[in-house]
Amino acid sequence: MPGRTSRLLGGLLLGVLLMLGTTPAATAESAAPATAGGIPSVGTAWDQPGPYEVDVDIEAVHTFYHPRTMGASGERHPVVIWGNGTGAVPGIYSSLLRHWASHGFIVAAANTPTSNFAISMRAGIDVLERRNADPGSEYFGRVDLAHIGSAGHSQGGAAAVNAAVDARVDTAVPIQPGPLTDPDLTDVPVFYLAGQRDLTVWPALVKALYRDSGHLPAVYGEVRGAGHLSSIGDGGAFRAPTTAWLRFWLMGDENARGFFFGPGCGYCEDDALWSGWDRNERARLVPGPGGV
Repeated sequence: MPGRTSRLLGGLLLGVLLMLGTTPAATAESAAPATAGGIPSVGTAWDQPGPYEVDVDIEAVHTFYHPRTMGASGERHPVVIWGNGTGAVPGIYSSLLRHWASHGFIVAAANTPTSNFAISMRAGIDVLERRNADPGSEYFGRVDLAHIGSAGHSQGGAAAVNAAVDARVDTAVPIQPGPLTDPDLTDVPVFYLAGQRDLTVWPALVKALYRDSGHLPAVYGEVRGAGHLSSIGDGGAFRAPTTAWLRFWLMGDENARGFFFGPGCGYCEDDALWSGWDRNERARLVPGPGGV
C-alpha cells in the first residue's frame, strides 16, 4: 500500500481493536437444519452474525477467532487462515474475522504485517493440527482439518493465493489482492474480489489474476463503489459473498450453491452489488442446485 493508505490503516487500528468484545449470535435461523458438517444453517443470511458466540485469543504469532462452544453438538469447525494487508494486523479486520467465526469457522489470522509469502498463515494450520490432537486443548477433536480455506486483503490477498499451494488448503478468497502471486501454483477454487473504485489495486490487476486461472474454478466479483479500504472492519459489501463462498466450499452449505453456480446464479444477476462479475469455464462446470 502507499504510505498514505498505511497511515490510515494505522490510525484505524486503535479503534478497531476496541471491538474485541463478544459478537452477538444470530437467533432467527439458529434452529434451522445443519449443514453437511453439522454446522447450523443460517439460510441465506450471510451478512448477519451466525449462531455462535465468539472468543478471540491474541497470541504471539496468530490471533485466533473461534466459536466459544466449539464442538458442543459434535460438529467440527472448518478453518480459515488469514493474511493482512501491508502494515496491518488482524485487529483492522476484526469484525469480519469475528463474523466468520460466528458462522462456525476457526480463523487463524497471522499477526504479521508482511504476509505475502504466507509462511505465518500456513503455520496457523500447523498450530491447529497440534491442538486438535492435544487432549488438554479446547480445540481437541473439534477442528475440521479436512476443510481449510485461505483468505486475505491486499498483500494478504496475494498471500491467500500463495497459501493455496499448500495441499491442505481447499479454496482461496483473495480480496483486492496484490500482484506478487501466481495462480498457476494452485488448482483449488478461487473467488477473486476487486473494488470498483480501488486506486491501490486496480480491478484490472485483479482481473488479470482471474484470467490466469483458467485451469481452476474461478469467479471474479467487482464490488460496486468499493475502494481499497472498503473491506476492512466488518468487510462491508465483501462480507456476505465471502461468507457464502466459504460456507459452500468448507461446510457444504447448499444454500450458497445457487448464488455462484448453475444457470442464472443469484450473484450473476446482482447488479446492485457488482459492477463486474464473471465465471470461467471451470466454474461453469460446477453444478448448480439440483445438479443443473
